[in-house]
Amino acid sequence: MSREDDALLIDQFIDQAWLEEGLAHNTLEAYRRDLRQFADWLEHSGQMSLAAASTAAVNGYSAWRHQKGRIRASTQARFLASLRRFYAWLLRRRQIEHDPTRDVAQPRLPSRLPKSVSEPDVERLLAVPDVDTVPGLRDRAMLETLYATGLRVSELVGLRMGQMSLDAGVVRVFGKGSKERMVPLGEESVLWIGRYLATARPALLAGGTADAVFVTARGAGMTRQAFWYLIKRHAAQVRADWALSPHSLRHAFATHLLNHGADLRVVQMLLGHSDISTTQIYTHVARERMRQLHEKHHPRG
Repeated sequence: MSREDDALLIDQFIDQAWLEEGLAHNTLEAYRRDLRQFADWLEHSGQMSLAAASTAAVNGYSAWRHQKGRIRASTQARFLASLRRFYAWLLRRRQIEHDPTRDVAQPRLPSRLPKSVSEPDVERLLAVPDVDTVPGLRDRAMLETLYATGLRVSELVGLRMGQMSLDAGVVRVFGKGSKERMVPLGEESVLWIGRYLATARPALLAGGTADAVFVTARGAGMTRQAFWYLIKRHAAQVRADWALSPHSLRHAFATHLLNHGADLRVVQMLLGHSDISTTQIYTHVARERMRQLHEKHHPRG
C-alpha cells in the first residue's frame, strides 16, 4: 500500500468514528495525528504500510519516540489507544488478520487524584467578579454555572439558549459522544444567569444576535481559551499562586457533592461519565477529606 492508501484509510476510519460514535472533534484530530505520525515513521524507516504493520513495528516506533524525547506515560497511552481503535476497525472490516497492538504492553499510568478545591476558596472565587460591570456579571454567571453543574469547559462555552430553562432550573447538555443529559442549575446559578441574560448579555451583543448563552464584547460566543484566561485572572485575585483551571471547578463540584452525602451514581450521571469507574476517583478525594476532618475534630484523632 502507498502513502495515499494510508491517508485514505485514516480518513475512512475518522469518518466512521464520527458517524457511528459521534466522537468530539479534538478526539478525532488526536486519532488522525497519531496515525499520520505512525504512518510517516513507517515510510521513512522503510517499513510496511499501516495495514501491514507488525507488533515489532509498533514497539519500534514507541522506542523511537522515547529516544527522540521524554514521552509521558499518558501520551504513550493515548497513542496506543488510537492504534488499538484503528486496528480493531480494520479487523472488523477484515482488512487485516492480526491486531499488531494486541501484545503491546500498556504503559502504567500514575494514579492522579484531582487537586481538591475547598468550599471557602470557591466562595472567594465566585465573589471576585465585579457584578456592577457588564463583563463582571457575565463572569459571575459563568463561574456560578460551572460550579453548580460540573460541566466540562467545552460544554459550558458551547451552551445555546435553547438548552437552558431557568423556569425549570435545568440545562440540557450534549457531552462526549453527543450523549445528552439534564443537569440541575440550582437557585444561585439560576439567579445569576437570569441577571446576566436580562442586562449584561444584551449589552454585550449591542443589538446583535447570537445563539450562544455566554458571549464576549465582540458579540460572539465565549471560547475555551478566553474562559481559561478569565478563570485564571480571577483566581489570581484570590491567591497569587493559585493554578486554577475550569476543570478544577468540575472536580470541586463532584467532590463537594460527595462530601455532603451525594450518591456516587448520581454524581456519575451529572458529570456525564459513561463508566462508574471514572467517577470513583472522586471517592478517594472525599475519603481523604473525611480522614482530615476526623484527625482534626475527633478526640483520639
